[in-house]
Amino acid sequence: MNLRFSVIATFILLAAATRLVPHAWNFAPMGAMALFGAAHLEQKRYAFILPLLAVWLSDLFLNNVVYSQYYPTFTWFGEGVLYLYGAYALIALTGTQLFKKAVNLPLVLGGALSASAIFFVVSNLGCWVGSSMYSQDMLGLVACYAAGLPFVGGTIAGDLLFSGLLFGGFALAQSRFPTLRLAA
Repeated sequence: MNLRFSVIATFILLAAATRLVPHAWNFAPMGAMALFGAAHLEQKRYAFILPLLAVWLSDLFLNNVVYSQYYPTFTWFGEGVLYLYGAYALIALTGTQLFKKAVNLPLVLGGALSASAIFFVVSNLGCWVGSSMYSQDMLGLVACYAAGLPFVGGTIAGDLLFSGLLFGGFALAQSRFPTLRLAA
């Protein structure tokens, strides 16, 4: 494990820890973490592993400590985890393609907005599939997406802010500590 990897992993874990602080609905770092890992981790498998591991660890704490009254037994994985983690994996995959040649402000902004869109589409699809709350037809799917609209603002704000903090913070760290830069 090298210093660059350790710093990137620390940024991702610290971002995940912000989920433990009270925040607005969907104002969270997960999309930004997946993009950041995809942009900066040399071994792309870690772009998927580290953010998902960080999310899972924070989920473990949230489900079993903060929201324990809603779970009668110890909970390893919350409801809908395949769709949520699938969305984060798709965001990481998008990031591996988006940041192949460069990491710059327009790409980070585009990536953050793409992350929000991916999360909205995939998480609401997961909420609808097999749901007893929504009819399992096109009207039910539309109703599910409509019900998710009030949360989109928080998702976009979180993805933009945390992308700015992660990418900007790491760029600053690279400028101060050249050992964090990739060899040309």
